[in-house]
Amino acid sequence: MRLILVLAAFLAAAPATAQQADLSAFTTGPVFEDFGPVAEIPDADFPIPDGAEFNVAFDVSEPAAEGKLNRTFESAARLVNMHQRAGVEPVKNRAVVVIHGRAVFDLLTDEAWTAAGRAGANPSGAPVREMVDQGIRFVVCGQSAAAYGVNKADLIPGVELALSAMTAHALLQQQGYTVNPF
Repeated sequence: MRLILVLAAFLAAAPATAQQADLSAFTTGPVFEDFGPVAEIPDADFPIPDGAEFNVAFDVSEPAAEGKLNRTFESAARLVNMHQRAGVEPVKNRAVVVIHGRAVFDLLTDEAWTAAGRAGANPSGAPVREMVDQGIRFVVCGQSAAAYGVNKADLIPGVELALSAMTAHALLQQQGYTVNPF
């Protein structure tokens, strides 16, 4: 009976999993040309009001997949690309990425990356440097850094170190940032 229920659940889910996402409408830019793809939505009926400001915090605890840019780091780039395309002024389109847990390793300099036993350059390194240059803030949980033996000098220049991720999120919320649930 249990096997029949498992098979029935699998077969019911099969049509949904058989569909593939069509990413052909997604392009990068205008801020980040090599990452952060978004799609144009010309017929959107949930408009962005004039003067809207986006102060968004992203919470990251999961490290990047092997050889890839951290998925949530890319989400921050998508936020910036998407709203820049929609005409939101850069000063009103802000993102902060708060990193804790094993994801702190995604913010290591290339030297610290290889010293930690990883091959090549940190795949998140160049994109993070570009995002920092464009005003995206990266804030590392000091508690996680201490737990994993990561020092401030090990972090990509421009990455900030906080007492904790909890502290960073509390302060950001007091400053009007919302936490992105994706």
